[in-house]
Amino acid sequence: MAACGTEKAQSDASDETNEPGAAPFGNFINYYTFNPPENRLSLIPATLLQDLGYRDSQQTTLMLDVGCNSGELSVALYKHLAQRPQCEAGGPLHLLGFDLDEQLVERARRSNPLPQHISFIPLDITKDTESQRQLRDYVSQHGCSHFHLCVCLAVTMWVHLNHGDSGLLELLSRLASVSQHLLLEAQPWKCYRSAARRLRKLGRSDFDHFKSLRIRGDMAERVREHLERSCGMELMRSFGSTAWDRKLMLFRRK
Repeated sequence: MAACGTEKAQSDASDETNEPGAAPFGNFINYYTFNPPENRLSLIPATLLQDLGYRDSQQTTLMLDVGCNSGELSVALYKHLAQRPQCEAGGPLHLLGFDLDEQLVERARRSNPLPQHISFIPLDITKDTESQRQLRDYVSQHGCSHFHLCVCLAVTMWVHLNHGDSGLLELLSRLASVSQHLLLEAQPWKCYRSAARRLRKLGRSDFDHFKSLRIRGDMAERVREHLERSCGMELMRSFGSTAWDRKLMLFRRK
């Protein structure tokens, strides 16, 4: 998960390693210092899982956090939706967080206060065969056929910039195929320009696909169109926009 180039992110950078432009895949080492979990959680109802009917039964509920970074949001989201680590109401609740950055995943593991409920693994969702196998294995180990809620926040832009239009569409299709509900936050197009500008400022090569992208404009709308037209999902509701003017959209499988 990653930023859109805030002044705070820039001022916190003491060297190139901390500079947001030095994380071309969105794998910032200090991400939650300038976008703390509360920025999203304040918009997400604590009763979301109950509202979706998942905490009213004795069945296991599975959540997936795509691009978990160092895990702070994963843990905060779990506690927010479970209300307390072990809910008396409903069956067990488990969360799997993954990120392509192995160092961030190791940080998440070391600081994980709920290892019996929350797991972190290194995984690159763009590598279809291996990533899909790992997700299927996790789901089957818990006796389920899919994730009940998949959370994908501020990830789409980085896949889009690094893997092009086809990469973005494949990401959405894969997430839809393993999820009953998908909570998604897509970065607006202005963030794409900011990310490219930061790379140029550091004297680095531009993103391979930035200039050739044909999917542009209102990115939240472009994402919605693909999920509804090609992935068998429908928009349930929007939880409004974050302080960074990004929509939180909840989709469900039809």
